[in-house]
Amino acid sequence: MTDRDSGSIASGKYVILRALGRGGMGAVYLARDLRDGRKIALKLMLPQTQVDEAAQEIFLREIEVVAGLNHPNIVTIHAVEEADGVPFFTMEYVEGTTLAKNIPPGGMGPQRFLELAIPITDAVGAAHESGVVHRDLKPANIKIGPSGEVK
Repeated sequence: MTDRDSGSIASGKYVILRALGRGGMGAVYLARDLRDGRKIALKLMLPQTQVDEAAQEIFLREIEVVAGLNHPNIVTIHAVEEADGVPFFTMEYVEGTTLAKNIPPGGMGPQRFLELAIPITDAVGAAHESGVVHRDLKPANIKIGPSGEVK
């Protein structure tokens, strides 16, 4: 896996199109699955966490747990793979904007708030029932799709 931001191919199956974001353990890229042409999100471990065995364990355990979740408001994990010794996973790519970009400066009205809050709390509740705690839940990590769906 080389030059991740320039459209290189990861593991011969994916073309990375552009960076989407970065968290404490990994970076997320928009990619295309060369096998079926669909857009996916691809999350790679950051270089500083790749050398830390405990961090790798946490990264892989989180993927395994999230892959077991099945809820309409939680992204679907497609595959867990490795390229050049770097673990990564692919997941559903959600078109749209983040909740952070959908919050107006003066806040939102009660109707819109409930339209968003109910599916978010349903997803968090489903995750908690499965023993999963999202450690970085924030408006920038919640997507609102073009039809208003929340992930």
